[in-house]
Amino acid sequence: MGTKVKNMRMTHTKRSLINAFVNLVNEKDFEKITIADLTKGAQVNRATFYAHFNDKYEMLDYMIDDSASNVIEKRTLGVVEFDQDTINQLVLAVCDFHQQPKIQCRRSYLSLAPLLKEKMLIELKKYLVKSLDNICTDSEKSFYVPIYANIIHEAGYLWASGNTPFDKEEIAKKASLLITGGKG
Repeated sequence: MGTKVKNMRMTHTKRSLINAFVNLVNEKDFEKITIADLTKGAQVNRATFYAHFNDKYEMLDYMIDDSASNVIEKRTLGVVEFDQDTINQLVLAVCDFHQQPKIQCRRSYLSLAPLLKEKMLIELKKYLVKSLDNICTDSEKSFYVPIYANIIHEAGYLWASGNTPFDKEEIAKKASLLITGGKG
């Protein structure tokens, strides 16, 4: 029972630190957020922060990794396929992913955009490798997966950044048609 209580406490503390970070990133640029800001917002001491994370960058990595995989899981309902509808859902997942962090603080979002892109591309590639397992050879996957992942990411990012006249459903359809060779 002691281990279960300790794990629940650690989970609660980690959640408090993450909530403090989310609140802070809406107020100030990521680079200006300090460990003191995070611990004050989470109402924990500095040692408690370091029991969970080495620094704010590790905390951010943890949050982004979790968010990228969760948004793909949610959009694909855990089904791993390679078809037009699934590619469509992956583009929508990227839209959702990039829409989350820029709720209020555009400046903070722009400083995090390269890291967000990197993490989402990793998750897209993992998904695509699995979805192409019975369709392509390993050498074909090594060629197609990075290309498809970048198309999917760029389509979603274009929508999230407001650099396209299309709504997210239209851009998802266009990208999925491009990848699957469909007509539309």
